[in-house]
Amino acid sequence: MRRITLSAIYILLSACCIISQNHNIVKLSLQECLNTAINKNAAIRTAILDQQKSQYKIEQTKSALFPQVNVNGNFSDNLQLPVTVIPGDFLGKPGSNYAIKMGSTYSASASLTIKQELYNQTKFTAIKLAKKDEALQYMQVQKSKENLTYDLSKLYFLSLITDKQKSLDEENIARTQRLKEITQTLVTNGLKKTVDYDRVCVNLENLRTDLSNTEATLDQQQNMIKYMLQLPLDTKLILTDSIEMPFFLSTPAVIDNLNDQTDIKILEMQKERNLLNQKKINRGYLPTLSFTGQYEYQGLRQSFGNYFKSSDENRWYPSSYVGVSLSIPIFDGMDKRSQARQAKAEYQQSVIKFEDTKQKYSVDYKNAVNNFLNQQENVKRQKGNVLLAEKVYQEATLQYKQGEIALSALLQDDMDMNNAQVSYLKALYDLKVATLDMITINGEIKNLTNK
Repeated sequence: MRRITLSAIYILLSACCIISQNHNIVKLSLQECLNTAINKNAAIRTAILDQQKSQYKIEQTKSALFPQVNVNGNFSDNLQLPVTVIPGDFLGKPGSNYAIKMGSTYSASASLTIKQELYNQTKFTAIKLAKKDEALQYMQVQKSKENLTYDLSKLYFLSLITDKQKSLDEENIARTQRLKEITQTLVTNGLKKTVDYDRVCVNLENLRTDLSNTEATLDQQQNMIKYMLQLPLDTKLILTDSIEMPFFLSTPAVIDNLNDQTDIKILEMQKERNLLNQKKINRGYLPTLSFTGQYEYQGLRQSFGNYFKSSDENRWYPSSYVGVSLSIPIFDGMDKRSQARQAKAEYQQSVIKFEDTKQKYSVDYKNAVNNFLNQQENVKRQKGNVLLAEKVYQEATLQYKQGEIALSALLQDDMDMNNAQVSYLKALYDLKVATLDMITINGEIKNLTNK
């Protein structure tokens, strides 16, 4: 009975372990990886917060055009009243002066003031500048997404290539293990020398070392993917796409106009922003007009105890005014002129950088298209080469078993087949990178996350 109970407990624990392991398995396509990373990536979240800050900056800039209303209060205890000297003529005693204390011991006031900008071109331009900054931050978010898409796509397919390399290493080990057993039999029968057996053993150990290195590399690559997706490191990650899967159903189009390229859009916006900044500074020379108004109550008392007693002697005196205020800049020590010259230089720099970048991207795009077409041909060529190398190795294996060729020739054919397989995998990866380079420059890379 006790043995049955222990067996049942063991089965339950095993089942729990299996369920727990299944919970840690995550299967992801490239599309799912990209969507997950974009939602969780720290750089993109930071860029989005910068965009939100720019939106708040627009609200802050607009606030200067709304009425500015303030309530002010003041209380003072005049410990010594100011003295004013008046001529005696006012008192009927010409030729003499009299010192008279003026004011009240206590004074208090409460006022409501309002100010409204009526004409201020500097602040109007500042709003346009803030909106341009917000649009620029939006493009920075898109650029961050494209950078993440590029890096994660490369890493995704590199991991697939490494995983395929791991499978090839395992197949090579299994094949060499069989060759080792065949050679052992031939040595036992006196058809081969012991040194042939030793050569196979050396080759087998080299393959096992290659497998160990490949497994370590694959683990590092998948850990980086987990980091980019914010997944726990103990998660078992399964990439579901094929290494031969194209990014798009059709070949990316070759275009002449690169205005949809994000970097070019950003530089164009920076150029427009610098021009607006220059205009904003120059409009500081224009006059400003504002409406002002105030309503105030003032109380004057000789005794603090009478402040809140209502009587004819303890009155609160109202006062108010409305008006307009005109300010015309005349001379500021050349401050605005210096700022305007700096802004003009920044604008000219942005124009030069914009034109130079457009030319550079035209060259880069032409090179990227040529590289893409070349890598397509390389993949076809290397795929045919793998099939041929496998055929040669199969024939060489048969000849070796029949004693028609030496072991060195078989090992050379095996090496040639391995090199052909590695070259094919490298060609596949190079094609993926060439495609990414091409669609990054022509702006199609954003479509990878918009499917």
